[in-house]
Amino acid sequence: MKEMYSTVATPDSGGVNEGMGLVGMMIVLARHKKTILAWAMAAAIVSAVVSMLLPSVYRSTVKLLPPQQAQSSASMLLSQLGGLAGMAGGVGGLKNPSDLYVGMLKSRTVADRLSERFSLQKHYEAESKEKTWARLELNTVIIAGKDGLISIQVDDEDQKLAAPLANGYVEELVRLTKSLAVTEAAQRRLFFEQELERSKNNLAKAEMALKGAIDQRGVISVDTESRALLETIARVRAQVSAKEIERDSMKAFVTPNHPEYRQVEESLSSLRAELSRLENGRATPGVDRTTVDTSTNSKGIQSIQLLRDVKYYQMLYELLAKQYEAARLDEAKDSSVIQVLDPAITPERRFKPKRAVIVIVSTLLVTLLAIVVVLLREMQSRWLRSPASFEQWRELKSSLRFK
Repeated sequence: MKEMYSTVATPDSGGVNEGMGLVGMMIVLARHKKTILAWAMAAAIVSAVVSMLLPSVYRSTVKLLPPQQAQSSASMLLSQLGGLAGMAGGVGGLKNPSDLYVGMLKSRTVADRLSERFSLQKHYEAESKEKTWARLELNTVIIAGKDGLISIQVDDEDQKLAAPLANGYVEELVRLTKSLAVTEAAQRRLFFEQELERSKNNLAKAEMALKGAIDQRGVISVDTESRALLETIARVRAQVSAKEIERDSMKAFVTPNHPEYRQVEESLSSLRAELSRLENGRATPGVDRTTVDTSTNSKGIQSIQLLRDVKYYQMLYELLAKQYEAARLDEAKDSSVIQVLDPAITPERRFKPKRAVIVIVSTLLVTLLAIVVVLLREMQSRWLRSPASFEQWRELKSSLRFK
């Protein structure tokens, strides 16, 4: 107590001391209480006026549950590989499946569609689309929580626009997932869809070629035995092509050591052997590898070859159609259904600015600043009243001059 009181200025010491204790600081603050209160009141008034001038911002939130994909054959294979699978799975960089959908929500495609749909460039008074996208990104927060839910928060000055804009993100995500092959089943469906379209075009070309040959050379009669062998070869060729396509579709998801892949390879080898036996051998006397009698003229052979191509592409199309339908069923079981847990609703209260918080925080900060300024001025005043300190101050000012 004696040391604390000794730091307070006394008449004998000329108002000069080496430091300022707690009681000394309280005395200084009490002496300048009007100044501190004036600063605090001014800060409260100014912050209140500024907070009233700030535009009101409303926040609307939508929570959705991303598709819970079943374990695919590829992921099942990776799980059987142990530590090596962890390295392979880590290459993708997606530890959480929700990250994929968060990335889709943050894509430029979604932002562009929302901008056109809600006329955001005019609403934000932006000069270009890029600035509109940047403003939309600034006003939107998309988070994938640890609970597996995706939260979309949209801030806007228009109270009636915040909710439709937040729900618009979900609608555009659903639209995007329908156009993109996100799941493994969807990728297989897309693969078979492309192959089916290619087979359909080839079938149309073969039918047109056969029709042209018939119009030019007339109808070529084929005996029943040759026709049966012709259809058998076409069917086996189509099965070989379909198996090759099925094998190629599996390469993106499984390794050659996978049981299903090996099974397809074995089936493919068996079909190729059967096709080779049919094409190179003679099933019946008088039928060669072209599946027609040798007495048939060259024009007839060409027409029958065209007929064989038509049968081949027709059967290939039928086989691919079955695989395509199977892939569609798998996609339906593993569909990317976006489930909305909490749809966005029109906010009743503004989200920001928090006027009371602004006033309280601003007043406290300015009050603290006023206290620091008062204490520093008091310490400077006491320091300069000391002769030694005054001489040091004069020396410092003299040293700072450029002469």
